[in-house]
Amino acid sequence: MLIIPVKEGENIDRALKRFKRKFDRTGKMRQLRARQQYTKPSVKRRAEIQKAQYIQGLRDQEEQ
Repeated sequence: MLIIPVKEGENIDRALKRFKRKFDRTGKMRQLRARQQYTKPSVKRRAEIQKAQYIQGLRDQEEQ
């Protein structure tokens, strides 16, 4: 459970923004959406390889 201490006199919108940022970093929504449908292990592996190739390509471009 996330606990966001609200300081005295702090705007509630600011505290809500902190909560949302902290919640996004946990990755719970992404995990929940990923679990809504089954993906075969081969498809997961293929997606990981494609992502790694993309990132490597970006790093290669950066070096040039």
